[in-house]
Amino acid sequence: MLIGYMRPYHEDQSCDIQLKSLTELNCKKVIAEEHSSAKKRTQLKSMIDNLKQGDKIIVTQLFALADSTRHLVELLESIEAKGACIQSIKEGIDTSNTQGYQFSDIVKHLVEFQSDVISEKTKKGLHKAKQKGITTGRPRKPDENVQRAIIMYESKKYSLNEMKNETGISKSTLYRYLEN
Repeated sequence: MLIGYMRPYHEDQSCDIQLKSLTELNCKKVIAEEHSSAKKRTQLKSMIDNLKQGDKIIVTQLFALADSTRHLVELLESIEAKGACIQSIKEGIDTSNTQGYQFSDIVKHLVEFQSDVISEKTKKGLHKAKQKGITTGRPRKPDENVQRAIIMYESKKYSLNEMKNETGISKSTLYRYLEN
């Protein structure tokens, strides 16, 4: 069965453009989300739960289906596990065509690539900062405030809240210095 799926987005708040495209492709059923939010996509979950072998989900663009590349991978795995497939009009993707490299494999590799790029850029940035003598991470509290907080703590005359207000040292920071 051809199942159209759509959700509102900036250029098509009322889903009219998507509905026109999906009906032109003779979708037997068109499922619409009521909102564009990435959370609580109840219609999407219900549609995937009720997929049957050989069903095809048609969307006007991948963005209507998934919110991120990771989300797309999860959806593709769920859809393929049911023996169904997807077609995206804008991108010209049809996973029912099994010849060549599988689209889901391509997306998985893209997710890994994206993660590797971010990791490498982070490492490179940290290395450059270290070479320039810049300390990374959370800035340390001034030592005089820490010492004053320790003296206040050991005097047992102040509450933790009073110590924090006076020195700016949180309970967890104070305890971390007391352990050393």
